[in-house]
Amino acid sequence: MEQSTSLAASRLATLVDGFDRSPAYVGLADALRELIGDGRIAYGTRLPSERDLTDALGVSRTTVTRAYAVLRDSAYAEARQGSGTFTRLPGGRTRALDRALWPSDVGNGVIDLVCAAATAPPGIAAVYAEAAADLPAHLGGHGYFPAGMPALQAAIAASYDARGLPTTPEQIIVTPGALAATAVIGSALVGPRDRVLVESPTYPNAVQALRTGGGRLASIPLDPSGWDLAAVADVLARRTPRLVHVMPDFHNPTGLEMTEEERATYAESLARHDAVAVVDEAHHLLRLDETPARRPFATYSKDAVSVGSASKSVWGGLRLGWIRAPHALVDRLTRARVGLDLGAPVLEQLVLTRLLTGDHDAMVALQRQRLREQRDALAAALASALPEWSFRMPAGGMALWLELPSAGATALSVEAERHGVLLAPGPSFAPEGGLDRYLRLPYAIDAAQLVEAVTRIAAAWAVVERTAAPRSMKRSGKASVLVA
Repeated sequence: MEQSTSLAASRLATLVDGFDRSPAYVGLADALRELIGDGRIAYGTRLPSERDLTDALGVSRTTVTRAYAVLRDSAYAEARQGSGTFTRLPGGRTRALDRALWPSDVGNGVIDLVCAAATAPPGIAAVYAEAAADLPAHLGGHGYFPAGMPALQAAIAASYDARGLPTTPEQIIVTPGALAATAVIGSALVGPRDRVLVESPTYPNAVQALRTGGGRLASIPLDPSGWDLAAVADVLARRTPRLVHVMPDFHNPTGLEMTEEERATYAESLARHDAVAVVDEAHHLLRLDETPARRPFATYSKDAVSVGSASKSVWGGLRLGWIRAPHALVDRLTRARVGLDLGAPVLEQLVLTRLLTGDHDAMVALQRQRLREQRDALAAALASALPEWSFRMPAGGMALWLELPSAGATALSVEAERHGVLLAPGPSFAPEGGLDRYLRLPYAIDAAQLVEAVTRIAAAWAVVERTAAPRSMKRSGKASVLVA
């Protein structure tokens, strides 16, 4: 049975504060749709009764009644007899899961630009077959490796050595993916009274994983042009977080990359305030341009806990990630890991060991080539079809971070679905709301699909603009003036 949460009228009044009141029911409905659309009001939440919300807002009962009717008519809510009004989304629960960036198998000609994940590179099936041939040698044991199979630990440690960060195999804990690694860190290092600092925008699933230990969330804005290190130092001093989540290598979703100087300065601030960096390095191998590789963040921050993954550089189906931790934290992290599971699948560990000690570089090079071609095709299509949209071409990673001419990314994601494209609007990446002028577009699918997706997105954006223009003119009070 579906479990629902309730939203107090006083809380909802705070969320919609300042909604347009000409007419009030339209402004209230618009504000509610935006809150439901960008996830600040969760799917399946029971809204306050009409009477309670009327009192909290100081409006007429008719205003709330008509606003709720608009929500129901536009598929953002449903009424349940005897229970109340519950939030929904156009497209149903699948759409709600998409907003959490969960992958889905859409089919029917729909192009999924929510999940940033590439198809497997050529040759991966052969590596699986070779690893399967190695499997019988391990069948006589229990098959549990809480910290990882020793050969894989050694191979991952060697990859850090090659990047200039001396690492022993004992510092590596292998997990079923980077999110599992992040959840282990959140469980081990954060308690209910501890604060966790995250960037905004950031990867939302990682934020949820860090909350495993019950920590309190705080966020710091990440400027589209880069990290404001003075602002970071100020927040560290005022908030005194226990953990700070940072993505210095092709940040998701912005694609930004920290310079060596920025890494050193950031690490100094962390040390000064006894904060531990959780460094997400899932994209560090996806360097698409001929720019020099950066040293690992942990080179500058001896207390940093790094998270790596094979899912982005090789294939999402290879469900393996890892933690690279300081010696002093290894036992604590391993104990927390055993509380979640007892080890990653043996066959996949054998596959990754073979890759890291054999054809990994060649396979990653193929992924980079495909991503580079797809990135360039997406950028060209956007420049042609939507020249008023702006973005910075990333030197690596898997997505473009687009700024729209006006707020409307959430509305666009709903309209784009009607045109056969699933999108992740900016608010999906905003831990505390906002960013509705931004949109993440992954370039992980083939170029022809990306070009077709842009055509559909442009058509959807035209609808959003036509819908928004009359409302903006009305709110301005001048028929000839549009308010952004």
